[in-house]
Amino acid sequence: MAWLHIVAPPSYGASPSVRSWCSCGRDIFAAGHARALALIADHAEHRTACSLLTPRREAA
Repeated sequence: MAWLHIVAPPSYGASPSVRSWCSCGRDIFAAGHARALALIADHAEHRTACSLLTPRREAA
């Protein structure tokens, strides 16, 4: 299971923060607009690549 927690304060000047967790042991935190967006994209990619989240395909 993978989780993404995003905190986006209502003020434009405030810095958003993101935390990405996964049952494989991943636990990453990022703060700031650019880093938060990068971690959101990385989390989405991790969900497709993590061996604990992606069912294994049997060879035919």
